[in-house]
This record gives sequence, structure tokens and C-alpha cells, in this order.
Amino acid sequence: LKLEMPTVNLDREVAVLATVPGVVQSLKRCAVTWQKLISGVLNEQLKKVPEGNGPLAEINLWRENNATLRALTEQMKLPDVQKVLEILQEAESEFTGDLQIVLSDLKKHHMEAQDNAKFLSTLERHLKNLSTGTGVDVISNVIPSLLNALRLVWIMSRHYNEDARMVPFLERISWEISERVRRVVDLQTLFKQDTATAKKKITEAKNTLEQWKKCYFTTCIQVEESGSKRYWKFDVKSLFEKTDYMVSICQDLYDIFQVAEELQNVFIPELITVTENPKGVDELQREVNIVISPMEDLSFDPFRVENARDWAFVVEEFREDVVVEIVEQIFVQNLKDPPLYKNHPPVAGAISWSRSLSHRIRHTITLFQEEEELLASKRGQEVQQKYLQVTKKMEEYEAQKYRQWRERAEHVLPLLLKDTLLTLSSATDEPVSIRKSVGFALNFSPEIQEIITETKYMEQLGLPVPEMARYVALQEDKYLRYTNKLKVMLSRYHKLMEMMNEAEIKLLDHHVKELWRILKAGHKRLTWKSVGIGEFIVQCTQTIGRLELLVHQVHQISEDISSKLQSIESTNLFKFPHSKNGDKCPGAKEFFDYVKCEQTKDVEQLVRKYSTIPQLLIEVERRVAYTNSGKSPKLASYYAYWENRIYQVLIQLIVKNLQTFNATILENVPLLQIEAVLSAPEITLQPNDSEIEKMTMQSIQDCVEVTKHFVRWMHGTCIECPPQHVRVDEVVTFSFYSDVSQSPLVIEQAVLITQNIQKLLESLRKCLNQWNKYDQLWKSDKDAVLDRLAAEKPPCVVFDEHLQFYMRVTQEVTQWPLVKDEQFIRLQLAPLASAVQENAKSWMMSLGKLLNELAKEELLSLQDEIQVGVFSL
Repeated sequence: LKLEMPTVNLDREVAVLATVPGVVQSLKRCAVTWQKLISGVLNEQLKKVPEGNGPLAEINLWRENNATLRALTEQMKLPDVQKVLEILQEAESEFTGDLQIVLSDLKKHHMEAQDNAKFLSTLERHLKNLSTGTGVDVISNVIPSLLNALRLVWIMSRHYNEDARMVPFLERISWEISERVRRVVDLQTLFKQDTATAKKKITEAKNTLEQWKKCYFTTCIQVEESGSKRYWKFDVKSLFEKTDYMVSICQDLYDIFQVAEELQNVFIPELITVTENPKGVDELQREVNIVISPMEDLSFDPFRVENARDWAFVVEEFREDVVVEIVEQIFVQNLKDPPLYKNHPPVAGAISWSRSLSHRIRHTITLFQEEEELLASKRGQEVQQKYLQVTKKMEEYEAQKYRQWRERAEHVLPLLLKDTLLTLSSATDEPVSIRKSVGFALNFSPEIQEIITETKYMEQLGLPVPEMARYVALQEDKYLRYTNKLKVMLSRYHKLMEMMNEAEIKLLDHHVKELWRILKAGHKRLTWKSVGIGEFIVQCTQTIGRLELLVHQVHQISEDISSKLQSIESTNLFKFPHSKNGDKCPGAKEFFDYVKCEQTKDVEQLVRKYSTIPQLLIEVERRVAYTNSGKSPKLASYYAYWENRIYQVLIQLIVKNLQTFNATILENVPLLQIEAVLSAPEITLQPNDSEIEKMTMQSIQDCVEVTKHFVRWMHGTCIECPPQHVRVDEVVTFSFYSDVSQSPLVIEQAVLITQNIQKLLESLRKCLNQWNKYDQLWKSDKDAVLDRLAAEKPPCVVFDEHLQFYMRVTQEVTQWPLVKDEQFIRLQLAPLASAVQENAKSWMMSLGKLLNELAKEELLSLQDEIQVGVFSL
């Protein structure tokens, strides 16, 4: 909007321009245009209404009015406009009065719009939260602060301090709150959510609506207490009629979900885990969901007041009919296998389940009966009759279940109480050697505990119980204490028997039989009606404790013996000498002598450990048989057990060491050395093959003969056998050697070592055979060869060929490797190479000597011929 400005020149003084008729007429026409424009704008603004039903629309309206009127007001303050008004005033124009009235209205309405926009802006933040905030909880937090801000506006504003302004604005706020609640409680989505979430949303929505009304009346009181002369006494119906109605709808919805939840609680997850028919439970849960499904597709909005009658019909139908039918269906389908709460016994649990259904249907019908008009109607009578039929079925079901349980309890309980405390898990006539497999089991029937539990729950249900069942139920703590102690005692017994091996059971046979004698009282004589159960448990526990202590002591000694045997078994009987000067290995005899020497040292330690074992067994004898002779008949089998263990350990000692020795032979790590020598006419090893085999076999024999130092015990004792004089000059000591040496495992390892040594020597022999290419050096008859050459007197070239051959031999030998490592043996070839060179050189010397002699002989012959020729001249 822009005012039309005059075209005349206004540079002169106001008084001068006011006397010029042309100027005054021109300015008057301009002022008339202004008047019409301002009047039109004011009329247009006064006719405008907010675009929307919410409070923010009213704030936006006042902001637009303020912006429009401010634009006109600012233009009227321009210097040219003010000068025009002054000129017309000076000219005493009649038109000036009408224009001033319009300008006065502009000022008044602008100030009102400005004031309203300013004060209502203080509410904008709260109203935006009310309009767009997430969740009804935000709305609940906004309402108190919003009403407090409205109270300040009422007190301080010059225009929103009267009913005509404030009531419509409050109505808009009430509309905004109801719309937000309606969007939150949307039936199409609400019934698709789980019951707990839906109930929470409904409760929050209802609380929000109620808080709106409560906060309003609280603000009314605060306005009065503030001393303001203008109170809040508005039309409450116009403000809260719709929200009060929505509160009632929320309550109806909550009641519907509450009923549905009560039906679903029959099938809470605990029941699903214990029922044997989970598919049936799922089907019934679907039936419960079907109860409320029609409300998802209502053809009307239940939150609109005009639909109140339709909504009332829906709620009444739900209360009247659906609940009774669904409860009956649940009852009929689960009649034979009712779902039980955790820890509930079968019969009392079934009765409790039936009563819970009856209670739920009664609760719903009670709400229905409060409506007298509905109860008196034909439909109401039908529903009530249906209710009575269903409850009668439930009562008959409960009575039958109770009667069957009572008859069963009166018949079975006396028989169960006659059961013995314990029962055997296997036969009692088994031999002692396998007695550890015989076990006892608690013979307390689970049916007794079930009857006790049933009895307690039956009394909670107000049903009479048989006297014997009540007596047994009162003794529950005692039976529980007895069964727990018996379980602990039997657990200790079985654990103790598992701890003992066959030898220990034979060793402690007397103590085991004594424990058996006591336990058999619980198997043969004592019943659950006996008075000596407590004493029986104490006696068994004490006897087991004494036997446990004795077993523990025997095990400690046994572990000590086993530790010594383990040390013996892990002894290394083949300790090898370290190489001297780096690469130089000891000779074969030095190697095996070292092994023998070290074995002798180890044997002393082994025998020392072995000799301590009888003393430990005597300690066992002292604790078990109360003697220390080392030959107690009660320990004869125990002595034999340990003697057999020693034999097995010695077998393992020898076998493991022979395996180690065999592995050493096969490894490519040289530990001893031998030499290849020329012993014409043959190339041999030094020591030779048979000597090496003999030394190896002797080392194996030395290893096995270690067991000769382990003297056997006399029969039935742990005392070493004294030497026996077989003949006058022959003494025999009984040791483990004869048995160990005949062991197939030991023999197998000894044979394997011998075979590997033979293969090794064969491999070395193949290596020596390569030197046979030079055997003519020592196999040929040197004298015969030289005599033949001397007789033939060959030319020098023949001698040169022979000398070149032997020269090549001496040079070729230097190219051969002088050391050959084969598995654990290092073969020194230097002596052989030296002998070959010496033989070649010997041939060279002999041939040279012969050549010299022949040359000398020819020279002398030539000299003689020369002399003869000289003399003949």
C-alpha cells in the first residue's frame, strides 16, 4: 500500500502555500484519495478472520493486521504528508475534519493490532509445542505454562482483558488440544499395537484432557488472587464440552483394552512355557484379538459428540456379549489340558484357572449389571442367562477335579509313605571288585511332593483336604530337610566310591562293608513313616566322613608313590657325550663306555627312589590295618597292585629309552665316529661291523639289565626277596629283569634297533665300496709286475704311462671327501685316503727305481761298446 503524493511544488512556506487556491485544491484532491485508501484498508482488516481453528491462526492474523496498518502509519509520518496536512489546516479546509477522523481510527486500530501481536507473541512458543510437539506428554508439560502466560496477558493487555477476546482464544486452544489427542488416540493404529502401549497412550491422552480443565480452574483462582478486578468467569460448556466428552471416550477405550488384557492374562508367557499345547494357546490368543478387531474399522469418529449414540451402542455390545462368549470358548478348549501358572500343581492349578476365568467374566458382567436399562432389556436377559450357564459349567468342572484328587490322595498316600528311604540302582550280589558300580538312589516319590503342594493350594482355595494329606503337608519342611540331607549324603557316597579304584576298594573292603551295612537299613527297614530317619542320616554321614578321611590319606600316599614312579619312568638312560673340539666326535668305544657310565649313575638314583616305596606302603598298612610289618594279609592285594604298577613303569622306562635310542640312531646328527682303513686286501671299518653291532647290542642289554637292580617283593608283602642260594656257588636275586626282558614291547624295540644298525652299516659299506676302484694298488703282485717289466725292458714311454697313472691317483684321492656323516655315525675316510696315496707313491718309487736300473744298465752297455770301438780303431 502506497499513498499517492501531490505533484505541486511544496518548497515554499506553509502560510504562503495556504493562500494559493490552486495549490490548496490540488492538495485537497490528494487528501481525499488518502482518506478513501485508509478507510478501505481499515474496513478490510476489520472483516478478516483467522485462517484455521487453532490459536496460532489468531496470532498470525494480528501480525498481518499490524504489518499492514504500520505501513500506512509510517507513510502518514513522512515530511511531505505532514506538510500537506499543515497546509490544509492553515487554509481552514472543511475536508480536514473528516480526514482527521480517519487518521484517528488508523492510529487506534494500529495500536490495538500492535499491542495484541506483542502480547500474543509471548504465547507462540507454548502454542507451537502444543501444535507440533511429539507425544501427549509434551502437551501435558505445555498446558500449565501456557495458561500462566495467558493469565499475564489478561492482566497486562489493553485488549485481551475481556471475555469477547479471551473466550474465543481459549476455545481455539481447547480445539488444538482435542485435535492433538484425537491424532494420538487413532483407533486404526491403536488396536494394532500391543495392549500395554495402547493403554499407556489412552491414559496419557485422558490425563492431558483432564489436566487442561484442571489447570484452567487453577488459573481462574490465580487471576482472582492477583487482585485484578476482571475475573475469569467464562462459559465453561463452550470450553470443555468436547474435551469432557473425549475423556469419557478414552475411559471407554481403556476399559475395552483392560478387558482384553484380562482375557490375555489367562495365557501369559509363563503359561505358554508350561502348557503342552502351545498351538492351542496361540489360537485362543487370536480369538481374544478378534474380540476388539471390529473397533479398528468403525465407520464414524467416536470422538465427535454427534456420534455419541453410535459409540455407546458399540461399547454396550462389547460389554454384553463378546466377553462371555470368549471366556466360554477359552474354558471349553482348555478343559482337558488347562494352562497352569508356574509352580501350580495340576489339580489345584486347573481349579485356580477355572476360578480366574469365572472372576474375569463376573467382573465384566458386574459392570453390565450396573446399567439397569440394559439389564432389563431382552438382550440383557439373554446375556445374564448365558453367564449363569457358563459359570455353572465351571463350578461342575471344579467339583469333579477336586473329588478325583481327594479320592486319589486318600488311596495312594498311605502306600507311598511305606516306601523305604533308599533303593538300589543295581544288584547287591556283585563281587567286591566292581562294587563301586553299585549305587543307592533316593526313594522319595514325586507324587508325595505333588500331594503336599496340592494340599496347600487346595486349602488356599478354601477346599477341605484329607487329614493324612494335611498332616503330611504340615511335615513338608521335615521331609524337605530329610530329602536334601539324603541327597547330599548319597552324593558324597557316590563321589567317594568313584574316587576309589579297584585296588583301593579291596584295600578298604572292611570299611566299605561297614558303610554298606549302615546304608542297607535305609534300603530294607526304614520308611518315610519311621522315627529314626534323622539318626540314620547322621550315622551314614559320619561313617562316610571317616571313610573319606581314610581315602584321602591313602590317596596322599598313593600320589607320593606315583610321583616316584613317574620320576623313575621319565629317567633318561641314554645320555650321550658332547662332541670334543667342535666337530670331533668320540670314538665308538668311548661313546658306549660313556653311556654305560652314565647309566650306572642313574641306576643308583632309581634304586634309591624304589627303595622308599615299601616304607610308604607300610604307612598305608599302619593307617588301614594298624600294623607296620610290611606283610599284612589285609594289604596283600594292595601290595600286588603296586608291584604290578612298578612292573608296568619299568616296562615303560625301558621301552621309552629304547625308542629314544632308536630315534637317535635314525637322526642325521653324528654322535660317534669310526674310521675307514685299508687292511689289505680289504677296505674295512675300524671298529669293524661286528664290533659295532656287538657294542650296540651290549648297550641295549645294559639298558634292559637296569631292571636287575629292582628286587621283587616276597609274595603277599612289600619286603624285598633275599638272595637265594640255588647251588653252593650260585646265588640268585629275584628281580623284574626276567619279566621285563621277555616283554614283547622290549623285544620289539631291541630288534628294531638291531635292524636299523645293520641298515646303517650296510649303507657305510656301500660308501667304502666306491674305493675298490683303486684295489689294484694293493691287490697286484708288485714284484711280479716289476720282474716282467725288467725282462721286457720296454721303452721309456711305457714307464711314463705307468707313472702318470699313479700320479693321477694320488691327485684324485685328494678330491674325495674325507668325512661321511650317516645318521648318528661319522665315518672318517682320511686314513683310507692316506693309505691309497701311500700305495700309489710306493708304485711310483718302485717304477722309478726299475727305470733307473734299466737305464743304468743300458748306459754301461753303451760305454762298453764305445770302448770296444775305440780300441778297434
